Amino acid sequence: MTRRSLRLAAILGTTGLLGGAILAQASAAPVAAQHTGAAAKHVLLISVDGLHQSDLNWYVAKNPQSALARLVHGGVEYTNAKTTTPSDSFPGMVAQATGGGPGTTGIYYDDTYNAALLPAGTTNCKGVKPGVEVDLTEDLDLNKLSIDAGQGLKNLPGSILSMTGNPTKLLDPTKLPVDPKTCKPVYPYSYLQVNTIFEVARQAGLRTAWSDKHAAYDILSGPSGTGVQDLFAPEINSNALGYPAGNDWTTDNKATEQYDNYKVQAVLNEIDGYDHSRAQKVGTPAIFGLNFQSVSTAEKLPTSEGLAGGYSAKNVPGPLLQKNLDFVNAEIGALTAEIRKQHIEGSTTVILSAKHGQSPTDPAALSRIDDGPLLDGLNAAWKKLHPAAPALVAHAVDDDGMLLWLNDRSKAATEFAKSYLLAQSGTGTDINAKPKAFTHGGLSKVYAGEAAADYFGVKPGDARVPDLFGIAQYGVVYTGGTKKIAEHGGAHADDLNVPLVVSGAGTPGQVRDGVTVHTTQIAPTILALLGLNPNKLQAVREEGTQVLPVR
Repeated sequence: MTRRSLRLAAILGTTGLLGGAILAQASAAPVAAQHTGAAAKHVLLISVDGLHQSDLNWYVAKNPQSALARLVHGGVEYTNAKTTTPSDSFPGMVAQATGGGPGTTGIYYDDTYNAALLPAGTTNCKGVKPGVEVDLTEDLDLNKLSIDAGQGLKNLPGSILSMTGNPTKLLDPTKLPVDPKTCKPVYPYSYLQVNTIFEVARQAGLRTAWSDKHAAYDILSGPSGTGVQDLFAPEINSNALGYPAGNDWTTDNKATEQYDNYKVQAVLNEIDGYDHSRAQKVGTPAIFGLNFQSVSTAEKLPTSEGLAGGYSAKNVPGPLLQKNLDFVNAEIGALTAEIRKQHIEGSTTVILSAKHGQSPTDPAALSRIDDGPLLDGLNAAWKKLHPAAPALVAHAVDDDGMLLWLNDRSKAATEFAKSYLLAQSGTGTDINAKPKAFTHGGLSKVYAGEAAADYFGVKPGDARVPDLFGIAQYGVVYTGGTKKIAEHGGAHADDLNVPLVVSGAGTPGQVRDGVTVHTTQIAPTILALLGLNPNKLQAVREEGTQVLPVR
């Protein structure tokens, strides 16, 4: 057995001991093409949404024999990795799959606005005024209340692994924005401005798969629509069957864990060489993986399962989050154990990261602000000066940052919005739901008009870029109630500082690297590990995104 095989066996085993077992020489399930210089035949990408580097540090220190500790110690851990701004799930995941940020990919959030497209449902495009919300959430599903997005499976949720691997057909075309040039609906995959790692792999004859939380994650298939061969996308915001009526899978952390486990089962089937449903033997994918959602809900929920959510002190996970980190550790342990069981540990690289962090990690800093009155006041103030004008705000997304798209995109209008918001003060609530004063609309800095376009590296007047991007003060969460104690989407360190670990085939062990890296670098690194050319990615060429310094 080679030194590398011994190290990998230790990383991927269910315990830290081999127990004297002699592992077979690493071998991979058949793939359609082999590539000269490839360090790996399979890359398993895991996004633990909401996970911070500080959380990983805390957990590994407390649990040095855990699956997460073995993964970290068996490869390269980048301790200063940053995700995209805005730090939302969609731009965060798209960055990992393309190598580009929002300005390049055109994906700023899961719910945005486009000044050039036509309203959903438009069938006669002549003379229709452009400007429409671009919704990439559960709202696009044929049935957003069902975990199968409207496929019509029986005996749910137990039968969910029978869900289609082509969820594009579960999107309602009448809910999609319309291209004025073709007068046809714009699907998520065709909304993406650049290609993805899945498309590059497919072009090389390799198999691809992914598991995520909405059918709209067909965006990862890229402009060709063919990048992900097997996309398992149970709807997370559907009714959580077996839990109180009206609750979705995110309102109870136990439910979120159950939901995440369905995706783990899908990936276990893929490790074994089957499709996600285990119905067909297709070979282990070259690129595959999943996201975990349960860390995010453990950070957001004030309480669940009788346990306090979030953090007990700055960067110290509270009881619910500690419990959930144990869950994620066990699930990742199951995945790495299955890799070992299939004897592909010598040809598989595991990459661990997160689409986004979550803010604040200091409970004392929490300041919940209802953004509704702020936006209503902004529209009213504009209307007073311009009685014949429509509402100034065409669309808004406010979590722990503020993104506004305006009906009037002039410099006068964008500067008016900026000045108004920064002049607002009022009262929100703290971690204990007690009154807490706020100033400057809860914002620390606002980029408006041309400055917002410059921030994202696009030309002023770009149809997709927000007209105003506000960076919230630390601890601010825009919400009208007290059901959330954290959020993401902003630009604070708690939103951006995520883990990034590359472990297994093609990596040295026991390396901690403090150089600043970005999650966009995951995409070219995956291609390089597979012996494919990272410059096949358009975003890599446009942004000059570098392969991570793995070796």
